[in-house]
Amino acid sequence: MSLERPVAPDPYLLLPEVGTFTVTSTDVRDGEQLPDAQVFEGGNTSPQLSWSGFPAETRSFTVTCYDPDAPTPSGFWHWVAVNLPVTTTQLDTGAGASDDTLPGDAFHVRSDYSTRAFGGAAPPKGDQPHRYFFVVHAVDVEKLDVDENASAAVVSFNLAFHTLARAIITPTYQH
Repeated sequence: MSLERPVAPDPYLLLPEVGTFTVTSTDVRDGEQLPDAQVFEGGNTSPQLSWSGFPAETRSFTVTCYDPDAPTPSGFWHWVAVNLPVTTTQLDTGAGASDDTLPGDAFHVRSDYSTRAFGGAAPPKGDQPHRYFFVVHAVDVEKLDVDENASAAVVSFNLAFHTLARAIITPTYQH
């Protein structure tokens, strides 16, 4: 069976336009191959992320990692951390390990690995390069109206109504 297919569009270009701000990482680089630490069969560790320049109206943040290139009609959610306090401007390497590693009352919802934690890159061997959209969403409310049982899609739906701006870094990975 061949996995040959067109490249998926940038999912954030399909949403209503919002402002932008800056996200950087000491672990991953935009457009470059993910290191083994962020690969499922490697370290399976969430990367360090720092952000700045978000709107003054920001009340909280949500951090996500999404792969639109997975061979599914819905892509693949690798990480969803919700309700990070507005005072949070970085997550250390490994902050995606559990809710205990997140600040304040922030929590994870299930990724497509069915875990409430970060799950690293794991594209099929020989598949096209996959893009991993690490996104920090500046949110206009202190807490999204979701709980730890919400799906990534439900969180994303809520973000469509509450995102003021997004900061995106998009590394890639291919076996």
